[in-house]
Amino acid sequence: MRRDTFDRQRPGTDDSLTGMTSIAVTTWSLEQTSPHDLLPAAVPEGEVRIVRSEVPSPEFSRFLYTSVGADIRWTDRLGWTYAQWQEYLERPGVETWVAYERGTPAGYVELEAQDEGVVEIVYFGLIRSFRGRGIGGHLLSYGTARAWDLADRWPGRPPTKRVWLHTCSKDGEYAMDNYLRRGFRLFDTKVETEPDVPTPGPWPGAYRA
Repeated sequence: MRRDTFDRQRPGTDDSLTGMTSIAVTTWSLEQTSPHDLLPAAVPEGEVRIVRSEVPSPEFSRFLYTSVGADIRWTDRLGWTYAQWQEYLERPGVETWVAYERGTPAGYVELEAQDEGVVEIVYFGLIRSFRGRGIGGHLLSYGTARAWDLADRWPGRPPTKRVWLHTCSKDGEYAMDNYLRRGFRLFDTKVETEPDVPTPGPWPGAYRA
């Protein structure tokens, strides 16, 4: 899942996309409207724990973003400056929850509190080498539960009334199934044309033969 809610004007975007071919991308929006909608997945075997990253760190958040989105074309934030990352991460109601397997980051959930008791799961995913082992369902379950109780950690915010997210046809093949199994319901579908950008990889040249 990928969504850039903070800054849609990225430096150099127009020039870098000139001459690229386009593809049709389907985006599905899903929601829960009660904590009772959540259908938790089984907890995976092994040493998996989920911890909130409480200190805003552009370096760490960008590492998570590029590592998880490396092979599924997350590009929205690649052009963000250090200051943009810092400003976003310090916004009240923004939280990052990280899954670790035996001390190694495996994936993350990013939450953003919005108006009128709405919380968006802005980003969710696993690093490629940790997929297919039951961690994703547990991480999504845990992250969704934290979206529902987010107001407990942010005095002055209203209780969560709705949790929503979106996924698209460029995301992992099991993403939609995971969301539906966790109790999310589809409420909108859109098809748009986007530039056919290359897979960014976790760092420049990472997938070079």
